[in-house]
Amino acid sequence: MSADDKLSAGVDKVKGKVEEVIGKVTGDDAKVAEGKATQAKGDVKQAAEKAEDAVKDALGN
Repeated sequence: MSADDKLSAGVDKVKGKVEEVIGKVTGDDAKVAEGKATQAKGDVKQAAEKAEDAVKDALGN
């Protein structure tokens, strides 16, 4: 995947962590859940990137 895609995954993970912390500090359970969901989105993107890179490496591309 491109560097932009990898950056996007990292941004999602950081954004999610910030949302989660804000939710915990303010007592907003919905914001905590939203933050965890955003982090999970970043984790999925990152896993997809790693899988794509592994396939490319296996195929010699």
